[in-house]
Amino acid sequence: MKIQLPEKVNTIIQTLQAHGYEAYAVGGCVRDSLLGRVPGDWDITTSASPQETKELFARTVDTGIQHGTVTVLLGKEGFEVTTYRIDGKYEDSRHPTEVIFTRNLREDLLRRDFTINAMAYNDTEGIVDIFGGMDDLKRKVIRCVGNAEERFGEDALRIMRGVRFAARLGFSLEEETKAAMAKLAPTLEKISAERIQTELVKLLVSDSPELIREAYHLGITAVILPEFDEMMRTGQETKYHMYNVGEHTVQAVCNVPPDKVLRLTMLLHDVAKPEMKTVDEDGTAHFKGHDIRGEQRAKEILRRLKFDNDTIHKVTKLVRWHDYRMPAEKKSVRKAMSRITTELFPMYLLVKRADILAHSMYRREEELENLDGLQKCYEEIMADNECVSLKQLAVTGTDLIRIGMKPGKQIGEVLNELLRIVLEYPEFNNKDHLLRFVQNRFDIEN
Repeated sequence: MKIQLPEKVNTIIQTLQAHGYEAYAVGGCVRDSLLGRVPGDWDITTSASPQETKELFARTVDTGIQHGTVTVLLGKEGFEVTTYRIDGKYEDSRHPTEVIFTRNLREDLLRRDFTINAMAYNDTEGIVDIFGGMDDLKRKVIRCVGNAEERFGEDALRIMRGVRFAARLGFSLEEETKAAMAKLAPTLEKISAERIQTELVKLLVSDSPELIREAYHLGITAVILPEFDEMMRTGQETKYHMYNVGEHTVQAVCNVPPDKVLRLTMLLHDVAKPEMKTVDEDGTAHFKGHDIRGEQRAKEILRRLKFDNDTIHKVTKLVRWHDYRMPAEKKSVRKAMSRITTELFPMYLLVKRADILAHSMYRREEELENLDGLQKCYEEIMADNECVSLKQLAVTGTDLIRIGMKPGKQIGEVLNELLRIVLEYPEFNNKDHLLRFVQNRFDIEN
C-alpha cells in the first residue's frame, strides 16, 4: 500500500537513505494515512545517530537530542527526526532511566505503545508492520505492542492514551490490553496533572466522549477524577431524571458540540450533586444549591488539573448558571445575559439544551419550547444591539463626573443602577435621558 508522503518528508527520508541510513515515516502519521485521515504532523525515524542526521542538513534544532530527536528545518517547516532507540528501565511509570540508540528498526518499534502506532513507511519498502497494526486497524482494535502490562508499566499515561485513541477512532480495546489498563490504573497517580489534563481533553472532544464511562469501569477516573465516580454512585430519584448523576453527565457531554469549554462544563455541571443531595419523606431527591457549590467544586478540580485561567473562568461560570431558568421574554433574557455575559450566553443555551435532553421525558417538550423562545429573544436582543452590560450603557463614569458627581464608589453604584433600569426598559439607554435621571435623582445642578 502506498502512502502519499509530503514532499519535504520524502526529501528528508531520501537524503538519509542516499547516505546509507534507513529512514521511515513512523507512528501516528502512518496510522492516520492508512485510515484516510490527514496527519497533524509527520515523524521520521532513522538508523542515523543525531549527530549523523545533523551533518546531512543545513538547519537543525536539538529538540530532544538526549532522546535522539533532532528537528530538521526545511523552509519554514520543521520535522522531528528521531534515531532508533531502546528505552532502559522505567522507574517512575513515565520516563526511562536511559536511552540506548540502535540501528535496528524492530527494536525501535517494539518500545511503542499500540500496534496501530508501531508501523513505519517509506516509498522504497512500503509499510513495515511487524506487530499486526494493519490487522488491528481493520478490526478497529486498540492493542498493545507485545506484553500489555509491560507497556503500561513503562508509561502509565498510555492507559489514558489507549482510551483516548479508542474514543477518537471509534475503536474497541482488546481484552488483554483492557485487563492491563484496569490492573495498572492506580499508577496514573504518578503522572503529572498537565499530562492528565491533555489526555482528558482529547477524550472529551473526541467523537466518542462517552468512553469516559469506560475510563470509569477501568478505574481510571478513580485516580484522575474521583468526583466522577461519586456521580456514578449517586441516584436521582426525581421525575425529571431517568439516569443517575454520572450517567446523566455522560449523556449531557455527548449532547454538546466538541468544544473544550462546553464538554468540560457538561462533565462538571452536576459535580456537586452527590454532596448536596437530600431525600424527602416520599423518597424524592433534591439537589438545592448544587449549581452554586458546583462552581466552587469545578474550580477546585480544574485548578488541580492545571487548566488555564480563561478555561476555568468560562467553565465555572457556566456551571454556576447551568440550572438558571427564566421565561422566554426579552426582559428576563437581557437580565440573564447581563449576569452570564454576552460572550457566554450562547454557550449557556447549548448547555441548557444538552442538560434537558439528558433528562427524562417529563416536561421535556415544554422546556425545549421555552429554550427555543429564549434563543429567539437572544437573537432579537443582539440584532437590536440592546444594552446588557455597563460597556453598552450610554453613559460612563466620566459623564457622571462631568455633570458634578464626585469620583468614588458612588459612581459605580449609580452606573449599576442605570444598567438595571436599562435592562428593564432598553429604550431608556439614551445619554441625555440617563444624565437627566441622575441629575434629578441626586439633585445635581446642570
